[in-house]
Amino acid sequence: MKSDARKMAGSASTSGRACLGRCRPAIYLRSKSSALLISAILLGISGISLAQALYKYRGPDGEWVFTDRAPETEALAEVRDLPSGLKKPEVSLAYRLVGRKIQFHATNDFHAPVELVLVLDVLENVERPPPDQSMDWLLPPRSQTELLQLDAVGDVGVPDISYRFLYLLGDPNAEHRPHRPYRAPFSIANKFMVSQAFPIQVTHNTADSYYAVDFAMPVGTDVYAARGGTVIEVASTNFRAGSDPAEQGASANLVRILHDDGTIGVYAHLNWNTIRVRPGDEVKRGEYIADSGNTGFSSGPHLHFVVLRNGGGHLESLPIVFEGPNETEVTPDLGKQLAAY
Repeated sequence: MKSDARKMAGSASTSGRACLGRCRPAIYLRSKSSALLISAILLGISGISLAQALYKYRGPDGEWVFTDRAPETEALAEVRDLPSGLKKPEVSLAYRLVGRKIQFHATNDFHAPVELVLVLDVLENVERPPPDQSMDWLLPPRSQTELLQLDAVGDVGVPDISYRFLYLLGDPNAEHRPHRPYRAPFSIANKFMVSQAFPIQVTHNTADSYYAVDFAMPVGTDVYAARGGTVIEVASTNFRAGSDPAEQGASANLVRILHDDGTIGVYAHLNWNTIRVRPGDEVKRGEYIADSGNTGFSSGPHLHFVVLRNGGGHLESLPIVFEGPNETEVTPDLGKQLAAY
């Protein structure tokens, strides 16, 4: 599995969200209210739940079948819409006209800082920002921030503005400083095989996944926080899995936890409807958060764990070690068992 930068595509009435490690085409926003023409796009990728349907029908031997695929035969099927889960945090950009000034404001719904970059493509009848004006802002968690003001030029015409913006979770100045080795993310005294880890890369071939660790484990295994922090995002209602990242990449259940040093721990491929935390929750090291599963871009049941930081416009994974006996450091090694202490 590939972890993702947290950026999102959206429109005024609907949200199109791209999959883990993949990006859908941008969706443009257009508005003609308040005598302004605004065009905006928000580009990105996200691991979130999509609308899904569950089919229930009798199999050839009379057994009940529950699946996300319509029956291939003429079997009569009951179709149920599945819940979409919690409302996803977003970052939005709005404007208002105050006298002859156009004010841009950003809202960050996340329980985490967000880096936002604004690009002004077209400015007609509007003064440009000063040359030394930074167009990169760090939005505090759960905040509203005034970004800048633009002056309309006289009364010669209606201001015409076209802009783009993107955002990324995390503070680019964050430094990885764990207080101790990470706890293996499963119950004490249990051990599971490492099925993928640096430097052996099968699917972990991007900057945000180089140092990710995959643990082969049965669906329903308890997953525990490897480090304490604040929950900033969850996706819990997906049940699809497959080996095509374009097809299944967006349907991984996951939990993201912001650590006190600004890095982010991601637990992915979790089991459907088992996540026991929500955004804003404070979790402690070793706290039960969900069950492992087999959702999203996955060839079999496993847990994907990675620690990320905002590398300045991109997410990058970080090398990690786990705690062994007597607080020793253990580096995950492909094909070997890792035990939790």
